[in-house]
Amino acid sequence: MDKIFKSNKESEIILTELMLPSHSNFSGKIHGGFILSLMDKAAFASASKFSGLYCVTASVNRVDFLNPIEVGELVTMRARVNYVGNTSMVVGIRVESQNIQTGKVKHCNSSYFSMVAKDENGNSKQVPGLIIANKNDMRRFLRSIKRLKMRHERDHEFSADNFNPENYREDLDKYNIKFEI
Repeated sequence: MDKIFKSNKESEIILTELMLPSHSNFSGKIHGGFILSLMDKAAFASASKFSGLYCVTASVNRVDFLNPIEVGELVTMRARVNYVGNTSMVVGIRVESQNIQTGKVKHCNSSYFSMVAKDENGNSKQVPGLIIANKNDMRRFLRSIKRLKMRHERDHEFSADNFNPENYREDLDKYNIKFEI
């Protein structure tokens, strides 16, 4: 059987939703948790569209909320597969809000969701390969590789078996902490 390759354009999802008062927190801004839920839906849709399989969220790389989202704004999420492994994909999501009255658009956050494809029995399943069609595709793919490598190195360095507090005491001197160990 020949390996299947797909373009990340085949994974593109654009999700737009009006922000309602029921989505807001006590300060009148849209709840970050609500936005994360929408991002998870976009990541699921993008990964499932690309793989043709049911996908689950394995992890979410950092989410920095850059600008608040107001009630009454339109929020648009653009999701696309940036990286594929054997059974996993990294979906990049860009979140923007638009003031309907002024037309002003703000970048609210970007994040990366690691998704795993599953078969009908819940077992991980092979995903198509990714076609790298331009410099941006290559940059995003390589950025994902670097992020994954850094995560594995950090996990190894700070695992219970490898961690030695004495290696870090001097690094921690400039922080607002008091050692009691």
